[in-house]
Amino acid sequence: MRIIGWLGLLVGLSQFQSQSAASDVTVQREGKQLIVRAHGREMFRYQAEPGELPRENIPLIYRRGGYLHPLYAPSGRLVTDDFPANHLHHHGIWAPWTKTEFEGRAPDFWNMGDGKGRVEFVAVDRIWNEPAEAGFTVRHRFLDLMPAVPKTVLDETWEVRAFVPAEAPGRFIFDWVSTQRCASSASLVLPEYHYGGLGVRGNWAWNGLTNGVFLTANGDTDRIKINGTRAKWFWMGGPVDGSTVGVAVLCHPANFRFPQPMRLHPSEPFFCYAPQQLGRFELKPGEPYVARYRFVTADGVLTASELDRLWDKYAAGP
Repeated sequence: MRIIGWLGLLVGLSQFQSQSAASDVTVQREGKQLIVRAHGREMFRYQAEPGELPRENIPLIYRRGGYLHPLYAPSGRLVTDDFPANHLHHHGIWAPWTKTEFEGRAPDFWNMGDGKGRVEFVAVDRIWNEPAEAGFTVRHRFLDLMPAVPKTVLDETWEVRAFVPAEAPGRFIFDWVSTQRCASSASLVLPEYHYGGLGVRGNWAWNGLTNGVFLTANGDTDRIKINGTRAKWFWMGGPVDGSTVGVAVLCHPANFRFPQPMRLHPSEPFFCYAPQQLGRFELKPGEPYVARYRFVTADGVLTASELDRLWDKYAAGP
């Protein structure tokens, strides 16, 4: 009986330790940021209200919030970039539309320097820290700056869920869901264009024609050939502080025009899933537009077989 009792205690302790390891993902609000950690290490941050500009020579028009940066690999090496000198409006992970039509105008929510549109942080609605995951929901608004009185075009909600699943040890994983709704009786038209929507800006060290490592679910590794193709997942990485790190973006099968076409810059570490590459579409009142992606940051280069397994798990549901 004593042996059975001790065995039961050991099993219980093992289960408790397993649950503790699984639940060691947290979200905390610190100032203008939400900080997500796994096992005490930073996974990523959400910039809520606009932060301070990182350099003195950046015009105030570029100051903004409502994006994810920095993202880290489990080793602590930086994966994303913010306010890169060659594209000041790029911010880690963000999701503005570029070429648009609204009430006879053409607000551009992507190229902030033109002053035609912007995406603003509105509020943090919820933060949770649960046994298997941690996460948050936040709200943004898309503002048309072209009329005398700026007009809200879209109301957007982000839901972000972070976890470290047992089947992917040594990986940081989180799900990102954006829901956009028209803020008035007018539609937002998105003409055919080569980028806009979800954007990911990689570490500055990957700038240049030969410094990045790229891979798609189609097996493509050449950035020129990748641009404009469609794939269920994409990997971008490169050397940071002497070791390779990177991020994978998994496109959910329920997404509009799945598998979505991709934009990959020819010489900068910039990636975008852009469904409007396949032609014009419209965001209509009463019809929410939902975009779903899973992000995986890792040390080293993830193999196609592992990414296929991760995508299959994602596509299968919780």
